[in-house]
Amino acid sequence: MKNLFVTLLLIFPLIANAQHTFSIVAVDTFTGDIGSAGATCGDSIIWPGTPGALIISDIIPGVGAIHTQAYYISANQENAHNRMVSGDSPQEIIAWLTSNDVDFNPSIRQYGIVDYNGGSPRSAGYTGTNCNSYKNHITGSNYAIQGNILLGQQILDSMESRFINMEGCLSDKLMAALQGANVLGADKRCIPQGTSSLSAFLRVAKPTDQPDALFIDLNIAGTPQGIEPISELQTKYNNWKINNDHDCSTVSIHPELAEITDILLYPNPTDKVIQIKSPVTNINQIIITDISGKIMLSKNLPMGAGEPIQVSLDFLNNGMYIIALFDDKGVIYRKKIMLNAD
Repeated sequence: MKNLFVTLLLIFPLIANAQHTFSIVAVDTFTGDIGSAGATCGDSIIWPGTPGALIISDIIPGVGAIHTQAYYISANQENAHNRMVSGDSPQEIIAWLTSNDVDFNPSIRQYGIVDYNGGSPRSAGYTGTNCNSYKNHITGSNYAIQGNILLGQQILDSMESRFINMEGCLSDKLMAALQGANVLGADKRCIPQGTSSLSAFLRVAKPTDQPDALFIDLNIAGTPQGIEPISELQTKYNNWKINNDHDCSTVSIHPELAEITDILLYPNPTDKVIQIKSPVTNINQIIITDISGKIMLSKNLPMGAGEPIQVSLDFLNNGMYIIALFDDKGVIYRKKIMLNAD
């Protein structure tokens, strides 16, 4: 028994640190919402009482989000947090972390970082050469997806596809990304469990949130044999939406404009131009992004209520885009539009 106890003490740091397998950090270009989601087949069952995958999530409301995973060390995460607070970009933070790893071994770490940057998001990812395979990361303009001990690249690709193509709030898109990894053995260690993972979480911060009181903070710390944590998290999120005001079909920052139905944006689909007209509020800015969140146009609009404006799209390639309209209080309208020029 004594030998067993000593063995457990020796392997505990490895079990505790070798978790946290697939995750995503992302921002909403228009609203400034910042999100974090992930799952792992780590130590949440072996060592009851731990927070599971949630431990990697660090969201700084209005600023950005950081995931430090693969042989997680809290000191590395704290250092990353401090660098973001001091104003470093995601890429600068990763460069600093790899040069200043607490245990002098950045080759076993994995990072995913994104920041809001005043509406022009930046992202960066890092996968150490000695992370457990399969390992990789994917970045877009407003998201970073990363994983290790994976079934394969298809897990990351599926997460990215679900995130990009899901309509709705940032939280809907993050939950969709996790569902993209809801396959047997997404984390290879969970093949015997019959699940993708053992623990999953979903967190979203509004720009005005406090770090310890986020708008959405849902966690499945651990599940029994054969119970899928991503499915459990989905149920928990669905119930949360039933009991909270979270309609993102049309985004409105300020409640007095939440029922706007008279904004006109046409034609849709369009070949090269769109017309915008609003009889109820002064629209003063338009932002157009591609479906990944990359900003394609940001333009101030000198128009008053009821005054139409024409915006040329001839600089864009054919495809789907998202248009957001702003007044002086924030986002009042958001809509997908298809460009199909001859």
